[in-house]
Amino acid sequence: MSNELNINPEHEELWRSVLSGGHISRYAFLPSSRRCVGCREPLAGIGGQVLRLIGHRPSRKNPNLCYRCDNGLPSGGAEIDIGVLFADVRDSTPLAERLGPAGFAHAMDRFYHLATDILLDHNGIIETVGDEVMALFIPAACKGEHRRHAVESALDLARAITASAQPHSRLPVGIGVNAGLAFVGRFGHADVTDFKAFGDTVNTGARLQSEARAGEIVVSDELHSNFAVHFPRALERTVQLKGKEHAVTVWISGEGLTSP
Repeated sequence: MSNELNINPEHEELWRSVLSGGHISRYAFLPSSRRCVGCREPLAGIGGQVLRLIGHRPSRKNPNLCYRCDNGLPSGGAEIDIGVLFADVRDSTPLAERLGPAGFAHAMDRFYHLATDILLDHNGIIETVGDEVMALFIPAACKGEHRRHAVESALDLARAITASAQPHSRLPVGIGVNAGLAFVGRFGHADVTDFKAFGDTVNTGARLQSEARAGEIVVSDELHSNFAVHFPRALERTVQLKGKEHAVTVWISGEGLTSP
């Protein structure tokens, strides 16, 4: 993997340490209601205010990272076990046509706010693209419980959407959740870089989400076997995911979400 990406082995070791929990800010002892998932540096509260006085600040691109972890580490990454969640608004094209540009923008903004609040509570690293929200859960941020956080964030998001609006105005959201090895780090060129994860785990997570109808969470077989108690009414299904050579077993759980 490293040779293919032309990554310095020392950089890869640094990233593995950061992602796995071995890189702790000297300011991690300060009180904070929110911390950088990479180094535990305060991002909010009294601790965050103190650090802003000496030039420290959150990343402009991701509320879960401090500026130094997002931009200060060398380009590259490391292969680690992660959890990944994808949540997508189903049938967004006809929905946008029905609501109009301003109405659809308002609906998506509500979805982004709701999803961000919940995923931050579970220490996810968040990215929003179009009508989709993606979150990565890494060992350092979740104290090794990244798989559990991925599962519980999916359930919490589904329940929150159900409770957030009347059925006629509720966004039709489908969720996919997966876990496994991925290559995680900062990628891009010059000053245009971003925190990303690559590999079959991520691609499969996206495909699981594409199998989810409005109101459903689709979970990989391995992840379900670890957390079956969280999905007491899930149904087992064999599906052929786009791009996958062989059919895979998934578990589908409806958590009360319904389309408008």
